[in-house]
Amino acid sequence: MPRATAPDELVAFLEGLPEPHILFDAHYRIAAANAAYRRQFSPRASVVGRTCHEVSHHISVPCDQAGESCPLARARQSGQRERVLHLHHTPQGRAYVNIELVPLKGGAGAPGWFIEKMEPLRGAPGEASPQGLIGRSAPFRALLELVARVGPSEASVLLLGESGTGKELVARALHEASPRAGRALVVVDCASLPESLFESELFGHEKGAFTGAHAARPGLVESAAGGTLFLDEVGDIPLTMQVKLLRLLESGTYRRVGSSEPRRADLRVIAATHRDLGTMIAQERFRADLYYRIATVPIALPPLRERRDDLPLLAQALLARLAPGRRLVLGAAALRRLAAHPFPGNVRELRNLLERAALFSDAEEIGAGAIERALAAELVLAPAGARGTGAPPLRAAGREALREALARHSGNRRALAESLGISERTLYRKLRELDDDAPGR
Repeated sequence: MPRATAPDELVAFLEGLPEPHILFDAHYRIAAANAAYRRQFSPRASVVGRTCHEVSHHISVPCDQAGESCPLARARQSGQRERVLHLHHTPQGRAYVNIELVPLKGGAGAPGWFIEKMEPLRGAPGEASPQGLIGRSAPFRALLELVARVGPSEASVLLLGESGTGKELVARALHEASPRAGRALVVVDCASLPESLFESELFGHEKGAFTGAHAARPGLVESAAGGTLFLDEVGDIPLTMQVKLLRLLESGTYRRVGSSEPRRADLRVIAATHRDLGTMIAQERFRADLYYRIATVPIALPPLRERRDDLPLLAQALLARLAPGRRLVLGAAALRRLAAHPFPGNVRELRNLLERAALFSDAEEIGAGAIERALAAELVLAPAGARGTGAPPLRAAGREALREALARHSGNRRALAESLGISERTLYRKLRELDDDAPGR
C-alpha cells in the first residue's frame, strides 16, 4: 500500500512539541515522528512507513485484534480524543506508555490523520525491576489506567485495599505522574503516631508549646510544601485529630501547635487504608465529611490472589531486591506451589516468604522444597493477612502463634520483629489487628 505523504505544516507542528508524538494515517502507517519521539523511542532507526502496532507491540495486526484497546479504533467511533495505557516495546525494554490520540479530519478525498502523544508511566516498569509497581495482569493494568488518568490531576485520592497490596507504591506512582513530581512525597504513618503527638508531627510546633518543645519545629505538612502528603492508614487517625485534618483540607490552612498564626498549605493529599471506612462511619469512628474530602477518587487495589498471573514477574523483581548478589530464580515446581497459596498477606507476604526461601536455598534455583519450608514458617505471620480470606482456622492459629511469640520475648516488640524478619511497623499493625479481633471489640 502506498504511503500517504504527511502535510508539511503537520510535520512542522509535531517537531515543535516537547513530548514524543507520531503522525499516522487511517491504515496505521506512521508518516512522521518528532524529535522527542526519535530520542526516546527510536534513536537508531526510522519508524516512518511502518505501522504503529508493528513498532510498539511487534505484532502484525492492529491492537484491537491482539487483545489491546486500540485508540485509533475508538477514535473512529467517537470522533474524539481517546486515551489508553499500553505496554510497549522500547529501547529500554517493555514499558507502560500513556497514549493520547487526537483524530484530525481531512478534506474531501484526503486521508484522515491521527496524532498520538506517548508518555511513559513513571513508577510502573513493564519488566521485572527492583523498583516500582510490577505486573501485567488485567486487574493490575486496570489499576494503572486509573493511575495514569488521575495522577496528573490535583484530585484527592483514597487508596483502598488489604494490607500488603502496595498502597505506598501506588501513592508514589500517582505522585510521579503529577506536576508535583519534582517536589517531595511525604509519608505519614498514621497507625504508628500516638494521639498526643499527632498534631505536632503533622502541623509542627512553636518553641515552648509544650514540655520538651525547646525549639520551633516544622511539621510534615510543611515538609510536603509543593508536593504530596501521603496519609497511610488514615482509618487509624483519632477522631479528635480528624476534625483538624478536615480543617486543613477544607481551608488549605493550618496552625502550628502553640501558634495562632495561620499558615497556608500547598499540597496534594493521597490517603490509604485497609479498613472499612463505611462501617467506621456508621459506628461514628470516622467522620463522613472527612471521608468525602479525601475520597474524591477512590481506587481499589486488587489483592494478589486476583492477579496470580503477576507472580513470576513479582517474584523475579523481589528476589533481585532481596539478594542482589545472587542470581536467584524460581523453579517451575516452586512457581506452581506459590500459585496454589492464597497469599492473605498479599505482596508483603510474598516478599517475606521469598526472603525465607532464599535463606533456605543454597542453589541459584529455588525449588519447591525451599518454598514449603518458607510456608511452614508462615503461620506465625498470619494475623495481618488472614483477615477477610474466609479461613477462620488460619486466623485463629495465627493469632495464637503471635501471642505465644510475643510472650516468649517478654513483650519486647523490637526483638520479636527481628526474630520474625519483619519491621516494627509491620508488627505494630499485626498487634493492632489482634486487638481488633479480641472478644467484645
